[in-house]
Amino acid sequence: MPKVPIEQRGEPSARARAAVERVEADGGRVLATYQDPVGGRWQIFCLLPLDQVSPTPYQRDLSPTHAKRLQEVIKKIDRFVDPIVVVSPRPGTYWTPNGHHRLAALGKLKAAWVPAILIPEPEVAFQILALNTEKAHNLKEKSLEVIRMYRGLAEQEPDRGETDYTFEFEAPHLVTLGVLYEADKRFAGGAFAPILRRVDRFLEGPFRRTLPQREERADQVREADAALAQVVARIHKRGIRHPFVKNYVLARTNPLTRQRKTLPSFGQALSKLIANLEAFDVGQVRYEDIQRSSVASIPPVE
Repeated sequence: MPKVPIEQRGEPSARARAAVERVEADGGRVLATYQDPVGGRWQIFCLLPLDQVSPTPYQRDLSPTHAKRLQEVIKKIDRFVDPIVVVSPRPGTYWTPNGHHRLAALGKLKAAWVPAILIPEPEVAFQILALNTEKAHNLKEKSLEVIRMYRGLAEQEPDRGETDYTFEFEAPHLVTLGVLYEADKRFAGGAFAPILRRVDRFLEGPFRRTLPQREERADQVREADAALAQVVARIHKRGIRHPFVKNYVLARTNPLTRQRKTLPSFGQALSKLIANLEAFDVGQVRYEDIQRSSVASIPPVE
């Protein structure tokens, strides 16, 4: 049976009333003030001037292809039926943590207003980013989103740390990969993700102490990637070219394949991986072995 809608209990909260006043002062239109059906928290359904709304500074980059597709569909049905979620960090400014592509589509269609659900608590934006399903993230997008949240929180909440935001960050290796993707958008993070996922952990302590540690971990992965590139180059020099070469080499140098109950630390695992790569004998590699390994494996690393 469907759940019975919750009844409105009392007057809107002080933060909700302040949010209503802000919308009206900013030239928006409040359509309804209501309690959400799960936690009973107050929210505001409103129309906001499009030029006052922007994506949060922390989320992934816009996909022009996805935005164009949304624009075409909205134009075809001649309706906008999916309100975005927004928070307001300051008067005249509204950030959407889940409507970047819909916002871009509305802009291209020269709309003046955007229907939005305003959440009075700006800090909830970080949690909504973790639930963003408007367009499925790939590893690079998710990692960049996480490191942008990380740096934003490090400025806003310098005395807090990674363990306070495990839900928002989702997985520790995404922070490390985010540092790498910041420096190089073409970094082959997918090649190292299976190893990092097993040995990376959320770090204890405030952001000001853990951020340098994250950058050190990224440097270790970067060193492993450089060693991997040298091995691949030597294999190519032998005339063996196959899109699965990186995966093949990593599968044979991965120091965790025989690990069961006890895993090494992050530093130990990466040091062993680098040592294995430096000692790898390319003379034993045969094209047919790579071909055979690729048949039932994941797509090759670009």
